[in-house]
Amino acid sequence: MQTTNNAISNEQNYVLQTYVRPDFVLVRGNGINLYDEDGKAYQDWVAGIAVNSLGYNDSGVAQAMQEQAATGVLHVSNLYHTEPHARLAKQLVENSFADRVYFCNSGAEANEGALKFARRVAFNSEATDKTDIVTFSGAFHGRTMGALAVTPKDKYQTPFKPMMPGVTVAEFNNIDSAKETITAKTAAVIVEPLQGEGGIHPATNEFLRALRQLCDDHQAMLIFDEIQCGLGRTGTLWAHEVSGVTPDMMTLAKPLANGLPIGAILVTQAVADNIRPGDHGSTFAGGLLVTNVASHVVERIRQPEFLAHVQEVGEYLMERLEEVNSPLIREVRGRGLMAAIELTIEAPSVIKKGYEQGILLVNAGPNTIRFVPPLIIEKSDVDSLIDKLTTILEHVNE
Repeated sequence: MQTTNNAISNEQNYVLQTYVRPDFVLVRGNGINLYDEDGKAYQDWVAGIAVNSLGYNDSGVAQAMQEQAATGVLHVSNLYHTEPHARLAKQLVENSFADRVYFCNSGAEANEGALKFARRVAFNSEATDKTDIVTFSGAFHGRTMGALAVTPKDKYQTPFKPMMPGVTVAEFNNIDSAKETITAKTAAVIVEPLQGEGGIHPATNEFLRALRQLCDDHQAMLIFDEIQCGLGRTGTLWAHEVSGVTPDMMTLAKPLANGLPIGAILVTQAVADNIRPGDHGSTFAGGLLVTNVASHVVERIRQPEFLAHVQEVGEYLMERLEEVNSPLIREVRGRGLMAAIELTIEAPSVIKKGYEQGILLVNAGPNTIRFVPPLIIEKSDVDSLIDKLTTILEHVNE
């Protein structure tokens, strides 16, 4: 308990209080489980917020880290050529719609960069008033100032106003609303193919197809934010695949290096042709250690058998969630291993009970619990979750 007490005391005394944490300290992990200092196991349905797709203590991830660390070089900046980041870019291009990749350090940075690129394309077109960005209700694209401006939630925006100008909000999954909002002044439309923080709401195929057509009609860039829903999470490599639509840009981050900080912007050559040296940059982006690990992660997740496993277990998860007989569940939704239950009560009470039962849960809005576990999870783990969740919902008000 000494380590636990010291860690909690130091956090409360020295760390800026932007998070509310439970009163245990996680010290190790294996597979889909995390353990606190007392040895208590927690089945992890958060995965570092949809990050740790290969779970914990993965031998392949460890080997990729050790290989790069053994060279003695972790960082040289983007002033010089390095092999791992070029290899990773090749993998991402060969397994997507894209022709080029820009690396950064987080999802918010990826969205910031994509917005800049869109405005650069518009600037090169000499359309001086083509600067607007269209986003959608329920969206979450990050907490830095540009990304926050396209995250239309008062709770996040109000204390930090004024927001970046030129942002308009349309209704998610409403084609008529999109038609009214996307105009000749629109430089970019940014959308999550499956909304994460907004409550796990899939975009319809018809909606994404309509956005593609509207962007084509108005010479606007279509940006898919797959930071949470991409790279295997929905059972296909990219969440937008089922729609048959391809974007001009796609942003990635969370699972790309299984816990190491990385983001990426995938772009078509038409976008790349507008970007010049000096238009954007980052000191730490594309570092050797993180891109060597990310290269391993992409190679693992892109395999058909891996994606088939996500589809199979994801379907089983949805089936089992539908079977939970509780008056507190209003709706079950999601795709692959990105699922949610919307509740008639506030989510934090269920999350807190989860700690007692040895499971880690996370919300997606005030009344929604989302399930974004490591993608290596098995059906037996789903059964364990359902047993514990049933108990939690039966006793949550006690």
